[in-house]
Amino acid sequence: MFQQILLAADGSKHSIRAAEKAIQLVKNQANSLVEVIYVINGSTSKADALRNNDSKQMEEQRREKLKDIINLLTKEGIKHQVNILHGEPGPTVVEYANDKNFDCLVIGSRGLNALQSMVLGSVSHKVAKRVKCPVMIVK
Repeated sequence: MFQQILLAADGSKHSIRAAEKAIQLVKNQANSLVEVIYVINGSTSKADALRNNDSKQMEEQRREKLKDIINLLTKEGIKHQVNILHGEPGPTVVEYANDKNFDCLVIGSRGLNALQSMVLGSVSHKVAKRVKCPVMIVK
């Protein structure tokens, strides 16, 4: 059914739950892959650079945010890869997903209240509207 899953993650509780759902989608599927992407926006990148002198250390800290997700995938024996991207999260996830051939994109809900959703729109909502493949938003 689903062989190639794109998991948009940031290390939050929502993205950990999204990882659990992604695992359910591919579990017991031969040749399946979960590709995890973490998007770093400009302000986060700038703050990381100010706190760290070493780019290798910055990379390690960014991967540390995804540690629980990677551990879940590894524990379940799910083939996976991690890509750290730079840009505005919504459009970057959409562009990446649409440039590749994924069976499904799994993303955690941000849980914004109604006013914030109306005014700003959540990343998951923006992604769901613009991605060509099926999208699963996990609460």
